[in-house]
Amino acid sequence: MIHLVKLCVGAESVNDLKVWQDHVVSERRRVGLAPFPTHETRQTPKRATELTSGGSLYWVIKGTILVRQEFVAVNVLQDRSGRNFCELVLDPNLVMTEPQGRKAFQGWRYLKPEDAPADLKRGGAQKDLPPELGLALKDAGVW
Repeated sequence: MIHLVKLCVGAESVNDLKVWQDHVVSERRRVGLAPFPTHETRQTPKRATELTSGGSLYWVIKGTILVRQEFVAVNVLQDRSGRNFCELVLDPNLVMTEPQGRKAFQGWRYLKPEDAPADLKRGGAQKDLPPELGLALKDAGVW
């Protein structure tokens, strides 16, 4: 198993990601496709089998990993010009994680399971913290 980490460009919050993905799912339903959020990339991960064997996509929002989604499928498709692209099919469930800072990068990166942030506990007070405060507390060794 392996994970991916990717910048969530244009999102200011996890809620922005949710709204965007709800729209994608709605559009997919409208045209008769499976109701899963998808994300397209130019490059296809060579370790797709490992991603779909329990891996997740960890989203970086405003410089911090805050949420993850499990992979459902990794599809290679072609655009109208015949060029290949990759469709990442994701579980619609957004799982909040402990905040983990990330510097900007392009595309996506593999993320080893041992380097991935832990999931936040359900119902914990941490879930209500602003991401910046959670990251500062973790950096200070308090969390």
